Amino acid sequence: MKSHAHIAHAVSLAIAASAAAAIAAAAAAPALAQDKYPTRPVRYVLPYPPGGSTDPMARFICAKLSEVWGGETCIVDNRPGGNTVIGTQVLVNATPDGYNIGWSGSSMFSGPSLLPSLPYDVTKDLTGVATIAKQRVVLVVHPSVAAKNLKELIALAKAKPGALNFASSGHGTNTHLSGELFKLDTGVNITHIPYKGSGPATQDLLAGRVQMSFQIPITVIPMIAQGKLRPMAITGEGRLDALKDVPTFDEAGLPGYGLTTVTGLVAPAKTPRKILEKLNDDIEKILSSPSTKATFDKQGVEPYITTSPDDMSRVLKEQIARYAKIIKSAGIKFQP
Repeated sequence: MKSHAHIAHAVSLAIAASAAAAIAAAAAAPALAQDKYPTRPVRYVLPYPPGGSTDPMARFICAKLSEVWGGETCIVDNRPGGNTVIGTQVLVNATPDGYNIGWSGSSMFSGPSLLPSLPYDVTKDLTGVATIAKQRVVLVVHPSVAAKNLKELIALAKAKPGALNFASSGHGTNTHLSGELFKLDTGVNITHIPYKGSGPATQDLLAGRVQMSFQIPITVIPMIAQGKLRPMAITGEGRLDALKDVPTFDEAGLPGYGLTTVTGLVAPAKTPRKILEKLNDDIEKILSSPSTKATFDKQGVEPYITTSPDDMSRVLKEQIARYAKIIKSAGIKFQP
């Protein structure tokens, strides 16, 4: 017969083995969940209102992610307000489990330099997931403006300082900073008129209440085609397929000018690395497909494929630094 000491020792070993197995199972559970990711709907936080200029691309990417996942859905959650602060705060505060991702764009890049007392640090509280596209900016004028090309427009602005207004989608957006950069590079005096989104800005431009605007292509491609707006030049290297007749700023006589914004996906800091890498792989598949290129061509944007979540984190820092330089050089101040 076994002694009480032997029995006690055996029980102790069994308990220890059970505990070790439980710890191993607990450790394996998150990894297993990540391998099967996603197993429920994923929220895509968009810090802009429905129907805005970023909405079509965001919803396209979300729909394509749903297709790639083959069962689970991606749901766009519009959280506009506060120059994208409200939506970004929602994402920062979200659980870092891979079921909360969000859009990054121009207002997120300008925020750290432009907005006082942000309730978060973009580069610390968020992490990169994947780059999506490069968004160019096209300079358009109302047909009543007596300038047929960029050189004539610059000459007109210099001849009438302060007489021309340019509409933007909001304070600190790429459509605003593009105008400020244009002023710095040409020495012209044009007046900034900020609007709450590209829709109202474009409406007043079409009505002739403002004379010019720096807009992302998707906003103005139809108006250019209909002759309701006159394009002067577009940023970037080489002509855009959707606007083949529009010269680049280099071609039009202002070499080196331009603010091209990289848009992408971010997630709350501490989101598991394996999930970030899977999302990055999924986005790469989407951006590499012919259907994506065809859709992006119509929207006037270009796919920007990178191979690691770290690439988006790097882009985030680079874009913030680029925007900060323009804001400082132009002396732009916060406007509530």
